[in-house]
Amino acid sequence: MIKHETIEKNIGLMILLIIIVISGGGLAEIVPLFFSTSTTKPIEGLRTYTPLEFEGRDIYIREGCNVCHTQMIRPFRAETERYGHFSTANEFVFEYPHLWGSKRTGPDLARVGGRYSDDWHRAHMYNPRDVVPESKMPSYPWLFENKLTGKDIVKKMEAQQALGVPFTNEQIAGAQDAVQGKYEIDALVAYLQALGKMHSEYTNKR
Repeated sequence: MIKHETIEKNIGLMILLIIIVISGGGLAEIVPLFFSTSTTKPIEGLRTYTPLEFEGRDIYIREGCNVCHTQMIRPFRAETERYGHFSTANEFVFEYPHLWGSKRTGPDLARVGGRYSDDWHRAHMYNPRDVVPESKMPSYPWLFENKLTGKDIVKKMEAQQALGVPFTNEQIAGAQDAVQGKYEIDALVAYLQALGKMHSEYTNKR
């Protein structure tokens, strides 16, 4: 058995042992998750995004919405009473990248779909203080001016398909036509209205 003194005086050996211990612990925690159906099997009724919702998700990321808004309701009473049922891993198996987050400058949006009307979201994005006077959120007027071309959506959906998202070939083939000419605000609102309504288990409880 290696004595403590030997390890403490040999920095190379100490580093090697630290790496072995951390690697072993990490593997013991991570590897079982790849075989757990609660994290790898989609929740009942989970669907993919429509092309318009999918474009909206990219706009959401582009504008940094995920920096201030989480999409992960923790299993605490204070959170579930405000936001709804706590989030589960198998809701997010089609999410690349996931947008759970940990910073909440604004409220969690995991189940915001259907909570407000499309018109409310549009007003909120154009000037947040029109509907929430104390809001610190910036305005996004350019979303009402920029139109989607859909020129990259086929490649993006094919990349997601390669990662295991079950987009059909028919969905991908018709994706550009489905979004072309729509305003960016249309896509973003469609995405927000889909959050928390992508599967049957919790949607039926609303």
